[in-house]
Amino acid sequence: MRAIWRLQHCKNFISLNKLNSQTLPLGLFSIPSFRFRVAISAKSHISTASFISPSNRQETVMSESKPQEEAKPVENVETKTEEELPPLSDHEFKIYNRAADHMEYFHNNFRRSWNLLWNACANNRRPQGMSLKQFIMEGLQFAEHLTMHHNIEETYIFPVLAKKMPEFRGGRAELLRQHKQIHAGLDHFEEYLKKCRTGDEEFELSVLKTKMETWGEVLWKHLDQEVETLGANNMRKYWTKEEVMRLPM
Repeated sequence: MRAIWRLQHCKNFISLNKLNSQTLPLGLFSIPSFRFRVAISAKSHISTASFISPSNRQETVMSESKPQEEAKPVENVETKTEEELPPLSDHEFKIYNRAADHMEYFHNNFRRSWNLLWNACANNRRPQGMSLKQFIMEGLQFAEHLTMHHNIEETYIFPVLAKKMPEFRGGRAELLRQHKQIHAGLDHFEEYLKKCRTGDEEFELSVLKTKMETWGEVLWKHLDQEVETLGANNMRKYWTKEEVMRLPM
């Protein structure tokens, strides 16, 4: 059941190893001697207070990325309201909340990376001890991991959830719309950092800040809303405990 998430880790390692064979503090992973390890505990606390919502957001262009195949909803799926459902025991809550726990682990990593990049832009100063090359790599890794995370969700996870849950059904679902809005800004962010890495553009923190302002608010909303949607109180409306255990997460 966890093979999909491991696939994300492995692909990240292979692609990033091509960029630099030395050990760098690259956010989610470090890469010493052709190995990788998770650098952040799933239980770590990530502060969300450092992101400042931009006052003048530009209208973003919707990304063209979309799931490979739209799942067909299962007809006559019976859902129950919270009033009709009995209280959950601690064990039952843990089972129903397992998808949210998995998702929160990855989302905490994205929050940490965003905060590192955003705080540097807001303070007009890179983190102490981090070279320009390392900082650019941090941003590129953040973009690559987030893109791969969304591709895995839309290819393997959302089509399964959409069979019973309208929150993941069709291109008009809010969580899928948020993916498109995020990538409308993320693509420009990544393109700028790639040009800075190759020397085609001179890196400036003020410019990077403008590349983050247009999609930061929707990113943070998405990171919270997706976990809430996968939480126990919502999942139990659509799935049995046995079905939840078989979900590809």
